[in-house]
Amino acid sequence: MKQKLITASKLFLLFTILLGILYPVSIFVVGQIIFPSKSNGSLIYKDGKIIGSEIIAQQFSSPKYFQSRPSAVNFDAANSGGSNLAPTSQTLMQQIKNRIDTIKSQNPESKTPIPIELVTASGSGLDPHISLNAAYWQADRIAKARNIPLTEVKKIIENNLEYSFLGFLGEKRVNVLKLNLILDKLN
Repeated sequence: MKQKLITASKLFLLFTILLGILYPVSIFVVGQIIFPSKSNGSLIYKDGKIIGSEIIAQQFSSPKYFQSRPSAVNFDAANSGGSNLAPTSQTLMQQIKNRIDTIKSQNPESKTPIPIELVTASGSGLDPHISLNAAYWQADRIAKARNIPLTEVKKIIENNLEYSFLGFLGEKRVNVLKLNLILDKLN
């Protein structure tokens, strides 16, 4: 019994060092060398200050900006997650109704149906992308608020498409923060 306990303790110590220290440190070093931006959170800087991340959504409420999907966690990356409300939940239905009313009042020129992703939160509550449909749906409001031609807003959308992974997983999308930064450069 004593020999088995000694062997188990040695293995525990070996694997703690190997998998708890050496492996994480080596992955960190490799990440910093090969993918430094991604390893550090894909941060976006403006005038030397961090203003966001390519992979975490932010809330934009001004009419001159593209808006992200709603967030069940109020865009707090520390509390990533969905609302856990079932499709039959009256609370969820009321939230969606309120979002529809708000987005209609913010986009009176849009006469087509509201893209579902603009009124429903993503599973993480931090999805930085919207579909082309959702971006085009908001284009009229942005063009009007910024006093620029609608064709220019649509061109910005088209020039910043991100394509599906491996050409078939997912759909074409745009990163909301990147679009908004490009719009800011125009003015």
